[in-house]
Amino acid sequence: MTRINRIGFVDQNIKDAFEELKNRKFEEKKLFQFLERAFDDLKKDPFCGSRIQSNLWPKEYIKKYGINNLWKYDLPDGWRLIYTVKGNELEIISIIIEWFSHKIYEKKFKYNSR
Repeated sequence: MTRINRIGFVDQNIKDAFEELKNRKFEEKKLFQFLERAFDDLKKDPFCGSRIQSNLWPKEYIKKYGINNLWKYDLPDGWRLIYTVKGNELEIISIIIEWFSHKIYEKKFKYNSR
């Protein structure tokens, strides 16, 4: 039996934000394309990103989404895509939590406070 890999969004706001990128100015359209490419990669292999150590997880993710794993996919131009993976033997869903610039990523994950 073949396992199905899908993409989901943690909530409707994130999905809407992704869709809105398509109709924005050049830089945001480019980000939309980067995200589409990342989603294609995640459909092929949900674990193609880098696993983020649990001690680095923002507490808001744990509290709000009840995550038990967290992954980072490096996008071009220093952007980062953050997602979690849920599933079973038949289906795996890469759930998109958010994306942001490298600078915001470092701040959110407290890399520059060490």
